[in-house]
Amino acid sequence: MEDDREWMYEGRIVNGMFSNEWGDKVDEFVAFALRHPECVNGGTAIRCPCTLVKCQNKKFLNVETVKVHLYRNGFVPDYYVWIYHGEKQVHQRCSSSVRMSASETDQMVSDNMNHTTYHRMVCDAAGPEFNPDEEPNAEARNFYDMIRAGDKPVYEGNSKHTQLSAAVRMLEIKCRHRCSQAWFDDMSNFIQELLPQDNLMPLDFYSTKKLVRGLGLPVQVIHCCVNNCMIYWGDDSDLNSCKKCGHARYKQKVRGSRNRLYIRKLKVPYKKMHYFPITPRLQRLYASTATANEMRWHSEHHMEDGKMCHPSDAPAWKHFDGCFPDFSSEVRNVRLGLFADGFQPFGQSGQQYSLWPVVVTPYNLPPDLCMKEEFMFLTVLVPGPTNPKGKIDVFLQPLIAELKSLWGVGVQTYDISKWQNFQMRAALMWTINDFPAYSMMSGWSTAGMLACPHCMEDSDAFRLIKSGKQSWFDNHRKFLPMNHPYRRNTKDFIKNRKVTKQFPGVRSGDEILKDLNNRGLRKVIDVDAEVVNAAISKTCGWNKRSIFWDLPYWREHLLRHNLDVMHIEKNVFDNIFNTVFNIPGKTKDTYKSRDELNKYCRRPQFAQNLVTNKYPDVPFILNKSQKKDVLEWVKKMRFPDGYASNLGRCVDAKKLKMFGMKSHDCHVFMQRLLPIALREFLPNRIWEPITEISLFFKQLTSSSLTDEELRNLDEQIPVILCNLEKIFPPSFFDSMEHLPVHLAYEARIAGPVHYRWMYPPERYLRKIKHKIMNKAQVEGSISIGYIMDEAAKFASFYFKEGDPTLPLKDKRNEVYLDDIVDDDMFEIFKPPGKAIGAEGKRYLANNEYTAAHLYVLMNCPEVQPFIKKT
Repeated sequence: MEDDREWMYEGRIVNGMFSNEWGDKVDEFVAFALRHPECVNGGTAIRCPCTLVKCQNKKFLNVETVKVHLYRNGFVPDYYVWIYHGEKQVHQRCSSSVRMSASETDQMVSDNMNHTTYHRMVCDAAGPEFNPDEEPNAEARNFYDMIRAGDKPVYEGNSKHTQLSAAVRMLEIKCRHRCSQAWFDDMSNFIQELLPQDNLMPLDFYSTKKLVRGLGLPVQVIHCCVNNCMIYWGDDSDLNSCKKCGHARYKQKVRGSRNRLYIRKLKVPYKKMHYFPITPRLQRLYASTATANEMRWHSEHHMEDGKMCHPSDAPAWKHFDGCFPDFSSEVRNVRLGLFADGFQPFGQSGQQYSLWPVVVTPYNLPPDLCMKEEFMFLTVLVPGPTNPKGKIDVFLQPLIAELKSLWGVGVQTYDISKWQNFQMRAALMWTINDFPAYSMMSGWSTAGMLACPHCMEDSDAFRLIKSGKQSWFDNHRKFLPMNHPYRRNTKDFIKNRKVTKQFPGVRSGDEILKDLNNRGLRKVIDVDAEVVNAAISKTCGWNKRSIFWDLPYWREHLLRHNLDVMHIEKNVFDNIFNTVFNIPGKTKDTYKSRDELNKYCRRPQFAQNLVTNKYPDVPFILNKSQKKDVLEWVKKMRFPDGYASNLGRCVDAKKLKMFGMKSHDCHVFMQRLLPIALREFLPNRIWEPITEISLFFKQLTSSSLTDEELRNLDEQIPVILCNLEKIFPPSFFDSMEHLPVHLAYEARIAGPVHYRWMYPPERYLRKIKHKIMNKAQVEGSISIGYIMDEAAKFASFYFKEGDPTLPLKDKRNEVYLDDIVDDDMFEIFKPPGKAIGAEGKRYLANNEYTAAHLYVLMNCPEVQPFIKKT
């Protein structure tokens, strides 16, 4: 094709007829556009560059229609550089009258992409098919209202804010600070008093919500059986009663008088769930340049020094890529994680009400964005007041159907970072739950002697004689090498018992699915599932066939459901701390445990004294003065801001215990404080295994891991648990003390723990709980608040001028002292925060000065090269 493109505007019509030469040039133009797939929609559609207002490089049309439009209307003026059809650079041989600089080209793109930052926000939310110059239909009316609002200053003479920008900023502030609707209305009234009378500032929350409603994403309300038997969805959407229990769908007689009853005119269901489709929420990640580029991070980054810092570095991700190369070849396809957990919206002292949100999050994002609140999508809101338990699959049906569609067909999605459409598909990688919810999702019972979902029927758990509890004591020698001396030890474990068996390994998806099929387990949505599954569950650990097996790729995953490290670590810490501190009602060293101890082990030194009928003290329990010393030390402990909560508030100096510790408090105490707190008070043979389990969790939860490190942890954890079995009684070892033996394997398969534990979901559930403004309509209140929050988050990408960006949140008390910091100052003295309270001065004692001096030397990066040399 010639570089001189004057032909585009000359010679179209010759002697009253269309020119054949001009037509050949148009064919060459179309062929040029088709050679650039990033500018082609659906394989045959390109942007039409004709002069029609609705086209002008905005609308995708098939190539034949584009040719007709060009013959009839000609090219849009000054389109010498085909930037919308794959041309990246300005031609050097354009005539002097049409040459464009790079800045002019950028300006042309900017003008064509619709003006202001908030115009871009509206167009990004509407999608590529939205054309602001077309006649509006009912569905597009919201976007037209927002575009007009984006053109109007909030009052005459204000160049900083338009009506739209002011509305979305107010909405974002309300959502970020969890303000009530009444606060919003009062603040709007106050702002009205400050502004001129002819201002366009929204008058209240209702008018603001009405203005920005186009930024919201859809939600579906689905009726449910009051007994959680079924949902009225799909083929069952027209039923008027439950096909399982027969309960009516709608409330009938609602009020009456002495003479007659009044029948409700509108049909009101007994129960309803909220479903938030995941497809438009994933599409919105590609609708804004703030997030579109980040969604390809997982394929563009490379492992450094063999360290896994993201699930995409792990074998489970790579194995899935190998099983489905057609899926992995499109790097913009989305990998998802799912978590579900219940909470009590009315507090512990209020009405008993169990609400279960189901949330999905994408793993394509980089580590600093992955698992963050902005990218957690509420998908299913399982209604209360009862816990759904195994029937949660009933409410997951719409989500599973959508996931199957996203896997098999996908959805056409516009990637604004590449200016092209692509067929987006999605796959669910795994679920993340605490241990009781693990059973609800997987179908494997997590109660009883078969509670371990990895060991399954190969568990060696047994029931204790006196207490009647299940014990996993002496259940870990089978994980040791065959020549390990602990296997032949008949004294420190169950007496007179040698272990020769080996752990057979974790079952594959095909093996599990075959087992489910052979046993004949049913999905809970089947009519006869309750009776059939109840009979089968008496002979095995399965209690249902999980609905996740309907996903065609589920069997190929190396890991389908994650053990939650957060709750496991907390339970292990609670058992150790409560036993060492001998907390009444919580210690595992009880009279029953002492009475049955020597029935299982050879520990005669701890047997009951037949003369006094008392039990001797054990070396792993602290005395009263030692407890006081530890608790006083904890009470005086101070941590860096944001590192941990104030553990001093958890100290009960009278009862010599700690109370009210959250999961993260236990996490910090377990990994950082427990070995130090017990170092001076316990014998080495007891202190060392406790320290080893502490260091195990510390290394396991590192942000980056290597395969070699995880293999070492996998080899060490059985030995650590065996050493703990030599110290504590069998009653100490419940299922939570057994599960750590499988955690290193899961980390080696699926990657770093902090992408698969419950800390981010728990924080997110707290945020959902704060959206409950109307306690009479819990689910509806959450739904409305979540939709508004989604709109505010999306709008926050556009608060700054220029390209949309993710808003950066400064850490609490973070300041930047650029005026004070000197370039020659050591890194350790450059303060990232500010002091709290009034300034004070005192002289350091010699030992304090020595400790401070040593700390600086050991933690200063500038000194490290000299330490390595020595």
